[in-house]
Amino acid sequence: MLEKIFPKIHSEGYRFLLISIVATIILYFIHGFLGFVGFVLSIWVYYFFRDPDRVSIDDDNYLTSPADGEVLQVIETNGPKELELENKKFTKISIFMNVFDCHVNRTPCSGKISQIVYKPGKFINASLDKASEENERNYFKIQNSSGDDIIAVQIAGLIARRIVNETHEGQELKQGERIGMIRFGSRVDVYFENYTPLVKVNQKTIAGETLLAKK
Repeated sequence: MLEKIFPKIHSEGYRFLLISIVATIILYFIHGFLGFVGFVLSIWVYYFFRDPDRVSIDDDNYLTSPADGEVLQVIETNGPKELELENKKFTKISIFMNVFDCHVNRTPCSGKISQIVYKPGKFINASLDKASEENERNYFKIQNSSGDDIIAVQIAGLIARRIVNETHEGQELKQGERIGMIRFGSRVDVYFENYTPLVKVNQKTIAGETLLAKK
């Protein structure tokens, strides 16, 4: 029960939490109301960087959600040109994370990371379609046990200014394993073949647990 109320936080959050606590103390001595505002913001910072444990299905016949958030779209489209897949058709599922969602990202499948490509870019609203092609983003190409390429893309948002990658090329991943996070509002796109989508637009997802697609 305590772990649900006070979950552990991601290592990226300690610095921000310390800054907010120090600011809260200073604001309190200036004015009590300002101190209260700082206290509320500190609570938000703590929960933004929460990093709860998740239990994945651990089944290669399914893809799980890489992020907490809301499904923006489920479409057929070309693959990312950054991975030289623009002439190949994929199903793409986009998940938007608002500033209240957990921002730790997880791999949708088990497999080996065959390629990671970072692309600097803009910081427009991550809920817009053009964010997939214009914003700062980080691509992971993961080959699963069937030889399929599953693409997960971390995309920075309007407020986000840093994508954190915690993996490397050649790394073997277990389904639902952490691959990084994005600070302060963003989205994750997943490209795949040979799977049937199981989610709909506006559906809420939980990273590592919600089933996105099935073979």
